[in-house]
Amino acid sequence: QLVESGGGLVQAGGSLRLSCAASGRAFNTYVMGWFRQTPGKERDFVATISSTGESTLYADSVKGRFTISRDNTKNTVYLQMASLKPEDTAVYYCAALLGVSWRDPDDFGSWGQGTQVTVSS
Repeated sequence: QLVESGGGLVQAGGSLRLSCAASGRAFNTYVMGWFRQTPGKERDFVATISSTGESTLYADSVKGRFTISRDNTKNTVYLQMASLKPEDTAVYYCAALLGVSWRDPDDFGSWGQGTQVTVSS
């Protein structure tokens, strides 16, 4: 089970850190990803991190502004978001990779309930 937190309302240019806490003992074996979704649109890839944290992958739209990290001792994955833009407004979800694609949401599962991020201009 995954539980996201840390969302909120922030002004453009501001920062937020999202957390995703996992239950279970196998967290450190999973590649983890962050995705986001706005009403009426499909869920979009944001960032993914390997099970050890050594490898990461980012969407072009967030590269250089967002940083994904994890602490396997706390069963938690983070998304540090900086230089936020109004177009970053979305519900953010974390999930565990169950397939092979690090970008395709259809290859992820155990989705959390999401946390709302709203960036005002």
